[in-house]
Amino acid sequence: MRTFLRGCLLWGVLSGVPAWSGPPPAVTPPAPPASPAFSPEVQLCLQHLKPSERARATKALGPLDELPRYRVQLDVDPAGREVTGRVQVEVLARDTPLTELYLRLTPNARERRVTLSGAKVGGRPVKLERPEPTLYRVALEEPVPVGAAAVVDVAVKATVPQVAAGGGGMLSGLLGGGSRGGGGDHGAFSATEDFLSLVGVVPQVPPTDAVGRPWDGPQGIGDLALYEPAHVLATVTVPSGWTVHATGAPMGEVPERNGRVRFAFAAAAVRDFPILVSRGYESSTATVGGVTVESHYAARDKAAGERVLKYASAMLEEYERRLGPLPYTHFRVVEAPLSGGAGGMEFPGLVTVATSLYRGPMDPTEALAGLEGMEGLEELLGAMGQGGGNPVMAQLGAVLERTLEFTVAHEVAHQYFAGLVGSDPIHMPVVDESLAQYAALLYVEWKHGKGAAEAQRKEALVSAYHLYRMTGGKDGRADRPTGDFVDEFEYSALVYGKAPLLHQASRQLVGDTAFLQALRAYVDTYRFKWAGGDAFTRELAKASPAHAKRLEALRVRWWLEAHGDEDLGKANLASMLGAQGPGDLEGLKDLEMDPASKQLLEQLMPGLLGE
Repeated sequence: MRTFLRGCLLWGVLSGVPAWSGPPPAVTPPAPPASPAFSPEVQLCLQHLKPSERARATKALGPLDELPRYRVQLDVDPAGREVTGRVQVEVLARDTPLTELYLRLTPNARERRVTLSGAKVGGRPVKLERPEPTLYRVALEEPVPVGAAAVVDVAVKATVPQVAAGGGGMLSGLLGGGSRGGGGDHGAFSATEDFLSLVGVVPQVPPTDAVGRPWDGPQGIGDLALYEPAHVLATVTVPSGWTVHATGAPMGEVPERNGRVRFAFAAAAVRDFPILVSRGYESSTATVGGVTVESHYAARDKAAGERVLKYASAMLEEYERRLGPLPYTHFRVVEAPLSGGAGGMEFPGLVTVATSLYRGPMDPTEALAGLEGMEGLEELLGAMGQGGGNPVMAQLGAVLERTLEFTVAHEVAHQYFAGLVGSDPIHMPVVDESLAQYAALLYVEWKHGKGAAEAQRKEALVSAYHLYRMTGGKDGRADRPTGDFVDEFEYSALVYGKAPLLHQASRQLVGDTAFLQALRAYVDTYRFKWAGGDAFTRELAKASPAHAKRLEALRVRWWLEAHGDEDLGKANLASMLGAQGPGDLEGLKDLEMDPASKQLLEQLMPGLLGE
């Protein structure tokens, strides 16, 4: 069992948190590096920030000891799928007195999965209100004056819904489509036999508008939430044999007398704090530019997990060179049984990638498992067999490997958009998603050449829009709140497919030098801050003033209007699958297969040919 000695369990700091049960373990943490400017708590958190980045964070955020702080103590019971514990939230009144605090719990978007109780402010019991399904309100009995802090302490109890192991299929992802109808969190808060995703279990203070109203929470489509940069000190206890993955620098892993193990993390200036718990996982690590890159994966997926580490390391190296340094000392990629066609999820310092993508390149039928509407194609591929001599299976496996690499690139790019450069994921999802998608395309170009990038553009972006249109979807405005989309399919087609190609059009207009200059300036200007929908367009206009009006016209055309058919061409699934003409797909009929499978292929052929 690994044991990290540094800052063991943080109990030298956390023992003062009121109402937390259980004595601290008999381990004394070493003192953090001396710094007259910060408290021991903040010094522990700052171990998650590269020393070279602390001045930049201070410039953007103000004194780092004035950021919100979360002290988290949770106990996880995987067998019972329950989480219990306490969370303390400390918020400084920086500009105006505080009269209330809101706490967001994204798992409650669908049903009450997490409850808060026993709230205290300054050690005194207070009433909790619940104005929205995902929102709690704490009314402060007395206003907290500017320069003082409100400290809210709450008990947390959660029941994690169980889902099938293995995660949802990913063929809709490689063709660019999301699921029809529904929506949800794609397994962000769910449990299987060997994995628990506890995203959103820590109540966090949402950003507020000019009059103090909290930003909207999840609307059933797209991302869940994003928060102001904050510090987090967390301990999570799990049974022996289980491992905790979270954002931050690892502070301790200590066995307790009852056979359980307590993991601790310290995170600095992060916009979210995901917690994942796994059993039977292995890991591989690398170092890139002062960042420890970790890949965590199920033991059976070791080969794919090691490829993911290589992909993530190469991507981080490319992005740091062109977009600026990642501010954190640790970055983790964790295999997760995501559902609903999701390929990955992004959080500051940690991303997840779907199990189906780890396994799909070797067994493409894994990418179809449980995918709504693809039962016939799954049956066909299963009948074709898994042998390496099967050209269809080999081609699909190659597509899935490219999809795995592209998905990792997309999630790594999210460390910048909207991990560093914050944007409203509910009202303006197009801002960060389009930039993460196009940055992933840029990585393919930098790593594999322009030809590979052009092929990926068609395969991952254009095909998303084409498939949507071929199945009856209507083109429309991409820049709108997540709740204004009909379903995940429309959201995927317009936000992940069409919208990123604004950046391609802008790049073609201003040229590569000005485009990359503006992209770097955008990251530098809005680092740790919030950016609006036209912020990147304005940076482009600064880099290329002669094209300012045309750049804004392009943004309007690609994001606010409906010109997809005109700009991306007529949808044809044959070209989406890489066929140069009808003969390529007609040739599939010559494959040796049983009569029933051949009949099924012939039934699918008109759709594949766009007839």
